[in-house]
Amino acid sequence: MTPRDRRAAAQLLHRPGVLGATELVRRLLAVQAQDLRSARLALRARDASIRRDDVDAALNAGELVVAWLNRGTLHLVAGEDHGWLLSLTAPARMKGNERRLREEGVVPREAERAAEIITSSLAAEGPLTRPELAERIATEGIRTEGQATPHLLMFAALRGAIALGPMRGERQAFVLAREWVGERAARRDAAAPREGAPVRDAAPPGDRDAGLATLARRYLASHGPAAPADLAAWTGLPLRDARAGYDAIAAHTVEGDDGLIDLAEREPAPDRVPPRLLPAFDPYLLGWKDRSFAVPSDHARRIHPGGGMLRATITVDGRVVGTWTAPGATVELDLLEPVRPADAAALRAEAAEVAAFTSARPS
Repeated sequence: MTPRDRRAAAQLLHRPGVLGATELVRRLLAVQAQDLRSARLALRARDASIRRDDVDAALNAGELVVAWLNRGTLHLVAGEDHGWLLSLTAPARMKGNERRLREEGVVPREAERAAEIITSSLAAEGPLTRPELAERIATEGIRTEGQATPHLLMFAALRGAIALGPMRGERQAFVLAREWVGERAARRDAAAPREGAPVRDAAPPGDRDAGLATLARRYLASHGPAAPADLAAWTGLPLRDARAGYDAIAAHTVEGDDGLIDLAEREPAPDRVPPRLLPAFDPYLLGWKDRSFAVPSDHARRIHPGGGMLRATITVDGRVVGTWTAPGATVELDLLEPVRPADAAALRAEAAEVAAFTSARPS
């Protein structure tokens, strides 16, 4: 079995069962979510039972949150994973965030004041959307034009104050991170029987050594086999941190002849991963330093045209064979190479699933 087969299985593209939105995100650890529509579709690709409303319900319940985490990009994570992941990834992003604010005409004391306005507004009024928070910041004479507002929100988020939580119509609202996640976790614990409750593999926020070990273990569970350089690329952490995480769990890993490392004990991979329609920015194409294991060189420019874009893809056996779009009310497939008749039929079924999920229809 090739590394591609094993990685596709680790990414749950074979749909191992009905997991639900929250448990699926826990298994993946983090799902890129600067476009929440794509994040929802990424979960659909891994669990046919998931509907858009399931993802939104988990956000509304505080089971899932979105925050600036890996590489300083918005990611969807389980609520209990937010704190320790942020404590690992935020420090490397703070200087860049402060530099961007200066470029937008916001000096440090104004950023600090804006963070105070954001947190006090959320404490007094509850969840608020980006435009609502921008209005409150601007009222105090702090610049919000251009890209100032998102970088001010990121300033507060990197310090652990806020995260994106419940949906307000089509917009996601900001919340006080610790209060939102903690209050809802306490309610769930009180309502659920303690015996038999699932044990979550999370690290104490602030314990960097434990956090790096947990990160490496959780990363390999959803991305293995992989090298420390892959973990560093996925998170944006220094390579030395990725190596430290791997070293901490070395007793529980094995190294293959190709130098790739995996957990010593894991569920057997399936014989074959079915054809899938993956959204733009799907975790399967973002989790490693080099995506050539999944994207043939002939297709690379079509899939990753530059400018930070990564298109929605069609995969067969975990290998990218085309792209797809959903313009208007249709799902259109653009195959870049021939596929077997059985795979073509499976892709038509996938297109029908996507159409139902997005209220579009297959072409």
